[in-house]
Amino acid sequence: MEINKSENKSNEPIHRPFFQTFFHGTKADLKIGDFIESGNNSNYGQRNKAKYIYLTATLDAAVWGAELALGEGRERIYLVEPMGSIEDDPNLTDKKFPGNPTKSYRSKHPFKVVGEITIWQNHSPEQINAMKGGLAKLKEQGIEAIED
Repeated sequence: MEINKSENKSNEPIHRPFFQTFFHGTKADLKIGDFIESGNNSNYGQRNKAKYIYLTATLDAAVWGAELALGEGRERIYLVEPMGSIEDDPNLTDKKFPGNPTKSYRSKHPFKVVGEITIWQNHSPEQINAMKGGLAKLKEQGIEAIED
C-alpha cells in the first residue's frame, strides 16, 4: 500500500468536499454575491433596525424564516457564507431549544449570498397558522420574537 505524502506547499486553503452549509430564509430578493448586513429593518416584529442577522445550518429552520418573514415578496432561501464570527441565537437556544438543535445562529458581521435553494417544501398551512398564532399571543404579552 502506497501512502500519498504530498503536502500543501502553497499555504492556500485546502478545499474539502464537505463543509458547513448555512441558510438564510427571507422574502428579500437578493443576488449571488450580495451581502446581508445588520442595520437594516428586521424581517420580524416591529421591523426595528436589526442589530444582528440570522442564519441556520438546517433547511427546516430556514424555511420557517422565509415563511414568517414580513413583507410581500416571494419566500426565498439563500445559501450564505458568514464573513465573521457567529454565535448561538439566544432567542431560540436559551429560551426554547437548549443545546441548539435548530442550529440557529446570529452575527453582527455580513453574510455573503453564495447560492439559492429554489426547490423546497413549505410547512403545512395548519403549521404556519399555528406558529403565527403563537407569535401573535407572545406579541400581545409584549414579548417580541427577536430580542437583541
